[in-house]
Amino acid sequence: MDVNVDAPEEGVVALAPDWRSTGTPRNSLPEVYRTIDVPRGASWFRRLLAFIGPGYLVAVGYMDPGNWATDIAGGATYSYRLLSVVLISSLMAMFLQSLAAKLGIVGGRDLAQACHERYGRRTSVLLWISAEIAIVACDIAEVIGAAIALNLLFNVPMVLGVIVTALDVLLVLGLQHRGFRWIETLVITLIATMMVIFFVELLFAKPDYWSSTGVMSGFKIHMDLLRNHKMLYISLGILGATVMPHNLYLHSSIIQTRKFGLSVASLRDSVRLAYLDSSVALVLAFFVNAAILMLAAAAFYRTGHHEVGSIQSAYKLLTPLLGASLATPLFAVALLASGQNSTLTGTMAGQVILEGFTDFRIQPWLRRIISRCIAIVPAVIAVAHYGPNGTDTLLIGSQVILSIQLSFAVVPLIQITNDRVKMGEFANGRLTRAIGWFMAGAIAILNTYLVLSIIFPSLQG
Repeated sequence: MDVNVDAPEEGVVALAPDWRSTGTPRNSLPEVYRTIDVPRGASWFRRLLAFIGPGYLVAVGYMDPGNWATDIAGGATYSYRLLSVVLISSLMAMFLQSLAAKLGIVGGRDLAQACHERYGRRTSVLLWISAEIAIVACDIAEVIGAAIALNLLFNVPMVLGVIVTALDVLLVLGLQHRGFRWIETLVITLIATMMVIFFVELLFAKPDYWSSTGVMSGFKIHMDLLRNHKMLYISLGILGATVMPHNLYLHSSIIQTRKFGLSVASLRDSVRLAYLDSSVALVLAFFVNAAILMLAAAAFYRTGHHEVGSIQSAYKLLTPLLGASLATPLFAVALLASGQNSTLTGTMAGQVILEGFTDFRIQPWLRRIISRCIAIVPAVIAVAHYGPNGTDTLLIGSQVILSIQLSFAVVPLIQITNDRVKMGEFANGRLTRAIGWFMAGAIAILNTYLVLSIIFPSLQG
């Protein structure tokens, strides 16, 4: 499908006309591109309602089963001390997702398309491979989480559970045929289900909020995470599970499902509304992540079960430790909602990455099957090889891989949104540039240290 950009409002000069009209790639997710109207001249609240949705699809990735594994391990092993890592990671996510949304709105490209245009062939291929590795790592976490939930609730074998969750590709195709709002409604419903369940779970667990070692103390930064290799490993897993590279590609694409105006004023309004949508959604995701870690700290660390690092063992211990028969099934239902939500958005992210970097021109259903197979086949092999007992090691390891891959998405995003030729007056200002490069540097340094400490154990201190 060729690009069909609406003309800007009369009497207003469009932003960066050269980048929007010259050499623009095909529409991102063409089946749903600009299908949701943003009423011009309507009240601020009505325009905001039109923009609500993409932020919640992105937020799904910040509360997926990979987050569960890292948060449970962190809470059971270190009590509330890693809440500061959850908070910092969430703030980083809000910042980076805002840049991704701005790229999609102002530049008219998703991050994959922008990288394909900006960089040479070798660099573009390297970034594509990196993005596919991130999708595989993410998908392993998502489908394993959903498969664990099916196993816990209905005793479905793990490998069969992984294959069943892969059928979400049919659900995505069906819902997109009915309209993108159906996908957004399903996702928001599942997020609301998770939030209600964890609110109930915390009522059962009764965390210690105000003591010197309670919840609030966990938001202080503990420097021993740099000296404790295991704590650093779990912290980077939390970072990888929270700031997910595939979400940067996804957000820059699905924000273009909105049919906003292309004048400078309309673009500025759209950027603000997209910021608000994603920020509110990510605040909710932060509360879910914090609730999982708090539940693990209150239920397991406080009772001396520091060894609980798996979702399965957490499931088995919740009822006897909390004394509430509903705690265990609610936990599994929330996990199933998390895994299914994440596989839906992961499928779309896989399509965005595949199309953006390769510009394949094939039928939408075939594109989805290809992108899904790239991710799902390694997940099936991993589960078949490691079995149920190794799934949590896989979950945490997959999140560390995501953290290592993060720089390959963050650096291009910052470079492209810094470019005044392409972004015009929407290019990042000095403060935004400084924050962005600081984040990119911190992520790269921490991940380099992690890799080196694995290769050279003497660095673990």
